[in-house]
Amino acid sequence: MTTGIRTRRNARVWGAAALCSATLCSLVLAGCSAGAGQDGGAADPKPATTAADRGASVKEKEKAKPKPVVEPAALEGARINVSEGQTVGVGMPVSLTFDRPVPVAERAAVERRLKVTAGPGVSGSWSWVKDRNLHDGQRVDYRPREPWKPGTKVTVRVGAGTTRTFEVGRSLVATVDVRTHTMTVVEDGRTRRVKVTAGAAGMDTWNGTMVVLDKQSRVLMDSRTVGYGRAYKDYYNYAVHLTTSGTYLHENPNANAAAGESNVTHGCIGLATDGTARRFYEAVIPGDIVRVVGSKETVAAGNGYGGWNVGWKEWRAGSALS
Repeated sequence: MTTGIRTRRNARVWGAAALCSATLCSLVLAGCSAGAGQDGGAADPKPATTAADRGASVKEKEKAKPKPVVEPAALEGARINVSEGQTVGVGMPVSLTFDRPVPVAERAAVERRLKVTAGPGVSGSWSWVKDRNLHDGQRVDYRPREPWKPGTKVTVRVGAGTTRTFEVGRSLVATVDVRTHTMTVVEDGRTRRVKVTAGAAGMDTWNGTMVVLDKQSRVLMDSRTVGYGRAYKDYYNYAVHLTTSGTYLHENPNANAAAGESNVTHGCIGLATDGTARRFYEAVIPGDIVRVVGSKETVAAGNGYGGWNVGWKEWRAGSALS
């Protein structure tokens, strides 16, 4: 009797245990299944975007945008020595002048906004030049290591607002020997010799390389403007301008007798009135080279375009980016 009762009780207990075990297993399986989005169940919802996240995204986009370039103030009103489409000689530098002196600390920023491209390409450099008539820091010039090749096309960009293009014409280089009173003109490989008269003793013509600045068919020359008192004041024809200090290569009646024989001028180079001066005048253009040898003091880099008298290493050292 007791045994039978105990047996029935045990059966009820084991039955309840089995029922609980099945229910627990069902709950466990259901729990695993619900959390298994990557195993084929429902995917986890995307996390909500916060205001902080949106702010960070905006900042990243702002960083990605290129910042506007701030132009150096000195570039406003800067002047270039060549005009658009001009044809120049092989010695013409690119010369930039400013309304005010550019402090040394600002010159590198200015140069970074200057660009010269040439075809065919050249090795060139900017250099800060002390102009004879300007303050230090008011002029910077660009020149190639060697004179331009004829036919070179050059583009100059000054900041974002100014672009100039010019072309190099044929080659003309005139060499004046003050000792023999002659000028040898080599134009595109053709050579001719001209008798000249140069500066007399004590009024010697500048030595070295000069570049034609401009030319005029008739110019009033006054000795008082160059420190020679009242020695002369008159109009001279076929005047080729070489330096800002007043050196010209021009027609001079005194050359009719002195050319090829002696030096009698106040520093200019004189040519005879028999058509010699006119022919040279008609042949030259701004940028052509006139080189004087056998004289004394060399023309300064800032006295006209005298930069060709500066060695290449020294010229490059004059750049704020060197």
